[in-house]
Amino acid sequence: MTKIKIGIIGMGRMGITHYSIINTHPDVKIVSIADTTKMILNVIKKYIPEIQVFNDYKELIDQSSPDAIIVTTPPNLHYRIIKYAYEKGIHVFCEKPFTAKYNEAKELVELFKNSTLINQVGYANRERDVFNDVKSLLDKKIIGDVYFYNAQMTSCAITKKTSDDDSWRDKKNYGGGVIYEMASHLIDMTLFFFGNPSSANGTFTKSIFSQNVEDILFSTFSYDNRLGGTIYVNWSDASYRKPSMVFEILGENGKIVCDFYGYKIFLNNDNKENNLHSGWNTFNLTDIYKPVPFYVRGNEFTLELYRFVNLITGKEKNNLSDFSKALEVHKVIELLNYDIQLNKNGSNR
Repeated sequence: MTKIKIGIIGMGRMGITHYSIINTHPDVKIVSIADTTKMILNVIKKYIPEIQVFNDYKELIDQSSPDAIIVTTPPNLHYRIIKYAYEKGIHVFCEKPFTAKYNEAKELVELFKNSTLINQVGYANRERDVFNDVKSLLDKKIIGDVYFYNAQMTSCAITKKTSDDDSWRDKKNYGGGVIYEMASHLIDMTLFFFGNPSSANGTFTKSIFSQNVEDILFSTFSYDNRLGGTIYVNWSDASYRKPSMVFEILGENGKIVCDFYGYKIFLNNDNKENNLHSGWNTFNLTDIYKPVPFYVRGNEFTLELYRFVNLITGKEKNNLSDFSKALEVHKVIELLNYDIQLNKNGSNR
């Protein structure tokens, strides 16, 4: 079998992570890398001379002719890179959010919708064993109809005052700020579990350390089926060493609490069909963990990239996070921004 030629555009932390993972897939050959940092390109030239290096994404695409690209640049660059890849007939895996603007995301969805090109966005949490188990429990209505959830995501990403010279994460037009950069992950999981909200209300944002963007987000989501939920995101909480995501989900017959490391179910009555008893049932990650061929930072990163390759080769059919699904995250962010603007203007609903 001819190997799939991969080019990687952007060699920051995520680019290096994705390089190390995708390089282990037996059906892949990394042929090129593009980055604007001369030191990174020089290191690759010296130690991996078989890989072509470029400081421009168009040169990478035109000169190394990859079958697929992995895009890990700041979000404001994603649109132009993805559109050029589409024009050249290249499959695309892109880190989230896949654009910095809703209209750009919508245009890219329309472009790829009628093509055979594989398109995927790095909402890796959809690959987590814990969350897939919880999704299955919700689909089976183990706790009955869900009527409320509380979702939180916290980290210590920004814990000191920023300046205008700081990275793209402090620039709204670059796709920075906690809403795009971190809350997008939590929003994506609410879509995965519960579907699309009809409105966002009482949305609150606050800057703690960032000069130009928000560090905290709170909002209440309403759904057409009388479901309600709250989300809280804070990337300036120094009490967390690593990112944390927690869901508390309330249903008519019980409750589910889950995070990255496991889940527990409280049931009002026994559920013998699923070997669950009344009261608390606890499942740790070690109970449900499925090994991956190569581990870096989490199973989910390997699973999403291997899925991308297997979608291209036809070994996999289920695309968990294509552009159309990622567009739904943008739609929710539009609801949040609309509510923020209403609150800022003091408008009546």
